Amino acid sequence: MPRHVAAPLLEIRDLRVEFPEIGGGPAIDGMDLTVGRGEIVALVGESGSGKSLTALTMMGLLPPGAEVSGGTALLDGEDVLAMAPKRLNEVRGNKVAMLFQQPKVMLDPTARVGGQVSEALRRHRKVGRREARARVVEMLRDVGIPEPARRASSFAYQLSGGMAQRVMIAAALSADPELVIADEPTTALDVTVQAQILDLLKTKRDTLGLSILLITHDLGIVSSMADRVAVMYAGRIVENGTTQEIFTNPQHPYTEALLKASLLEAERGQLYSIPGSVAQARAMQHGCRFLPRCPKAAELGITAQCSGAEPTLHICGDHDHHSRCHAAPEHAEAR
Repeated sequence: MPRHVAAPLLEIRDLRVEFPEIGGGPAIDGMDLTVGRGEIVALVGESGSGKSLTALTMMGLLPPGAEVSGGTALLDGEDVLAMAPKRLNEVRGNKVAMLFQQPKVMLDPTARVGGQVSEALRRHRKVGRREARARVVEMLRDVGIPEPARRASSFAYQLSGGMAQRVMIAAALSADPELVIADEPTTALDVTVQAQILDLLKTKRDTLGLSILLITHDLGIVSSMADRVAVMYAGRIVENGTTQEIFTNPQHPYTEALLKASLLEAERGQLYSIPGSVAQARAMQHGCRFLPRCPKAAELGITAQCSGAEPTLHICGDHDHHSRCHAAPEHAEAR
């Protein structure tokens, strides 16, 4: 169940990230997102929506040419975006850790597995070599690596893609961070190991109060893991709410399309592909960003309204459910 508190662990407000050399406006444009303590929030959307860029921004790892042009990102009350490099290094691995999409790229191929898993633990928890070694073996066992003591002495280049992903997860969790940003954490893992990893993350949430920002394309994982869901499209959050509300009562045509295109629907014998592709946020000037791909605007005869003004993110169901769509009923003041 969601664990709402007055002050969320992570609170992103009006985040804007741009590529000035390219121009044309922000790639992330006025994003709001919160993650409560002990809460799992899923950030979903197609590739190109801005999900991974959001994660990298929170870690101070922006790609070349990108810069934050506005907004705040409060982690336990402290703005990550305003941190000096020294302070950011103290926070990374300690209060917040990240699971990357390409673990073999992120791991040092010439370093031993044990040393990479224990890096955050020794840096932030000041444990001795022997204690760190025991903790590494325990973590490798937890993520399903066979013969963990032997594997800890292996070099990262000797790992398969799935094994590297498990090592990356062990490294991220080693120092018991308060928040884990998990960007497609089960990529390249078979179904059995995937279930084991997800169960481990849930257990960490339940026993330690770990907060998780889960970035994934897999709506099956979202339905079984997340307390709340935020749907991102072209640099904007277009719908958010509890997982139950999003899956049973979607109010944005893009959310409806994602659900139709998911494996959840495919298992029922229905295959659906969303027409077109994600528009670049910086190319959007006026109106709803999903309009070129939206079947509902023409069906309801509101195309002129949708092209003339971008919808606000307003309450459309209970107080935790918001949609950025002219067709969604408004039950409270927009924001």
